[in-house]
Amino acid sequence: MKDSKSQCPINQALEVFGDKWTLLIIRDIMFDGKRYFNEMRESDEKIASNILTNRLNKLEELGIIIKSKDDHHKQKNVYTLTKKGIDLIPVMIEIAQWSVKHRPVSDKNKKHVKDLVEGGKALQEKISVSLLKEYKKISNK
Repeated sequence: MKDSKSQCPINQALEVFGDKWTLLIIRDIMFDGKRYFNEMRESDEKIASNILTNRLNKLEELGIIIKSKDDHHKQKNVYTLTKKGIDLIPVMIEIAQWSVKHRPVSDKNKKHVKDLVEGGKALQEKISVSLLKEYKKISNK
């Protein structure tokens, strides 16, 4: 990774998440259960393959995701959030909540965000535990 322009916490976050695609990839893994390249490529936003490859590599290099071979199909890679990635759950929910309040969001997504917010810490913990279990299984191979 290149050197940071500053040690400012906002700048540091922007160097990781400051493009359109990175948070969408994290969203797909975190909330939509997508684990494969083609699943992410087929998301509503239609990310180009080269950009998806670049962002997955960046997220792996930063330790936010881990890539492993699929047990059932050795030619496929499985992408899983690491502990560092799982720690983004409350941040992702807050960003989504802000968007519901200030941006045009579909009714389906409004309901999803409402469910996440109303579920509070208990639901966040449930999501976290599930993702952590998956991460431990992958990282202990």
